[in-house]
Amino acid sequence: MSRSLRNLVERQISKAIAEGQLKGLEGEGKPLPDHAGEAFTDMATQVAVRIMAEAGALPEEFKIKKLLEPARQAYREAKSEEEKRLAMALIADLEQRYNIAVEARRKFMSR
Repeated sequence: MSRSLRNLVERQISKAIAEGQLKGLEGEGKPLPDHAGEAFTDMATQVAVRIMAEAGALPEEFKIKKLLEPARQAYREAKSEEEKRLAMALIADLEQRYNIAVEARRKFMSR
């Protein structure tokens, strides 16, 4: 982003803050959503995914991704080797399903 555009954006944000236009917005005072996974996707895909998410129709890969963190937490908290083995098997299954879903979406979007 050029310096002049950055300055313009900063001025507009400062003006909106001064006029109170940013008060009472949904999510005020909360951290921004983590969209780090979108860093390597093209803009059209990002927009399509956001629209689907806002409509409550998340792609399969996002549903699977939500299941991964609890599975990883279960592995970290596992006490016995058997619990660790079962948790790791679940993680491997979810990661494989996630990768298949991502690849299917990419193939579909590239048509």
